[in-house]
Amino acid sequence: MPEISENLKPEKAAEAALADQTKAGKTEAPSGVVLPARRKRKAKKFLTHGIVHIQATYNNTIVSISDLNGNVLGWSSAGSAGFKGPKKGTPYAAGIVVKNLLEKLREVGLKQVDVRVRGIGSGREAAIRALAGAGLSINGIKDITPIPHNGVRPPKVRRV
Repeated sequence: MPEISENLKPEKAAEAALADQTKAGKTEAPSGVVLPARRKRKAKKFLTHGIVHIQATYNNTIVSISDLNGNVLGWSSAGSAGFKGPKKGTPYAAGIVVKNLLEKLREVGLKQVDVRVRGIGSGREAAIRALAGAGLSINGIKDITPIPHNGVRPPKVRRV
């Protein structure tokens, strides 16, 4: 079977025809050619009021920003900011996390936020201070740390 030369292959011919048409100002594909579908860009959300969720544990600080329905717009953590080991739970790391997150979401246009804090780590207050220092208006701070109502059963007494 003879080989088809490079310039006669149907895929290359379709691409060449499309290139000629785009130069001529046409954007349609030649008849009988199926072009790969282009991905639609995700529409950028623009809102002025959101919710900041801060999860501060002893080992890490995770900050995420959502709209009022709870759909997350962006998140950042001390680990993703480049901190390793015990440095992830520090107040300094929490401040850097907030700065990174606000830099990511600059084009969203947040002005006012409600803050929900979960956990007992040392990054709680530092993250809230970093939010206020970045120029966001904080409407309210709510502590949603889960508190056990008597918790689990304690282990039995050890007999030696």
